[in-house]
Amino acid sequence: MEFEFSDEQLAFVKEVETFLNANDDPDVFDLTRENMAQIVDTPKRRAFMASLGEQGWLGMTWPAEYGGKEGEGVYEYLLNEQLAGRGGPQIGKGVGIIGKTLIRHGNQRLKAEFLPKILRNEVEFAVGYSEPNAGSDAAAMQLKATKVEGGWLLNGQKTWTTSAHFAEWYWVGARTDTEAAKHAGITLFLVPINQPSITVNAIWTMGDERTNEVFLNDVFVPDDYVVGELNRGFQYISEALDLERFTMFTFAPIAQRFELLTEYVRTTVRDGAPLKDDPIVRQRLAQLATQLEVARVMGLKFVFESSKGGAAPTAEASEYKLFATELSKRLANAAMDIAGPGSQLRVKTGEAPMAGRSESTYRYTVIDTIGGGASEIQKNIIARRKLGLPKNF
Repeated sequence: MEFEFSDEQLAFVKEVETFLNANDDPDVFDLTRENMAQIVDTPKRRAFMASLGEQGWLGMTWPAEYGGKEGEGVYEYLLNEQLAGRGGPQIGKGVGIIGKTLIRHGNQRLKAEFLPKILRNEVEFAVGYSEPNAGSDAAAMQLKATKVEGGWLLNGQKTWTTSAHFAEWYWVGARTDTEAAKHAGITLFLVPINQPSITVNAIWTMGDERTNEVFLNDVFVPDDYVVGELNRGFQYISEALDLERFTMFTFAPIAQRFELLTEYVRTTVRDGAPLKDDPIVRQRLAQLATQLEVARVMGLKFVFESSKGGAAPTAEASEYKLFATELSKRLANAAMDIAGPGSQLRVKTGEAPMAGRSESTYRYTVIDTIGGGASEIQKNIIARRKLGLPKNF
């Protein structure tokens, strides 16, 4: 595989940098929100993403017939990394999960209704897979869809739906066949979320960010808003999760946090001696620097494998997600240890080491190891699909 970017790709990075410099806004870019900075949850963030659409940067890899440029996936990777490196919103659910799934499996009505809106960033989606008794195991979902004349009635509960309080549409999985094996009886639906039969309640995370529980009570969904074939929803979810596991956990914020810690060590004196001369601290930073390079290359490997066409490479997505998010935790732990008791002061506290960034990172990185499928799920996927181990080992 190729580890260096071409002149054209580097020129694109410069173009993005210039655009971001010209549109810098603290209400849009906030590094202290860590990976939650990627969500498009305010009017200013929506307007910014619409401006990306005007640049032609949303849906760059989509087929031309749907408004895309049929570009290489590496350009989406480079764009997302530039956005993430500044704590900005990213091209996540709409372009990736919903858009690419509709292109592959959606009917003509859904394509015509949603794809142009996604490219202009005129619509926000919430994704409903997790349930109280089916967290990372999407195949165990029990929200029930019952066939009625002209469509379906949805009843049940979802949880950890991060965007439900500001999204217009709900991309939701439901069980349409209770007799089939759990992987074989799930169907995907698109549902307007702002309706009386849907209740959205806030759940506040340890990272001070809002996610939600969602209750659906006799929610009617017309047949036209079934995504793809009946009872094949889990296959579509699995394809989309491979993209989510990669795009949700970008490399740039991890590198940025490491640079912040390195600068702190370089400039800090403790007990009369430069912290950078402490052999234990130097050893720990060297280990993190090595692991950081491993994460970077694993990300490039995913991009390279994805460029071959077809579905996103499942094992590589899980390998990257597992390694990158666990590395984020190790980096957060190291920052707290090295900075000492002052690192427990809240983020944006001026007198705290690194302005309190360690404290927020420590809380957020725990969430990262759960979102998009917990680390244990990623290990199971790698074991089965990469190592060929039996399912019940």
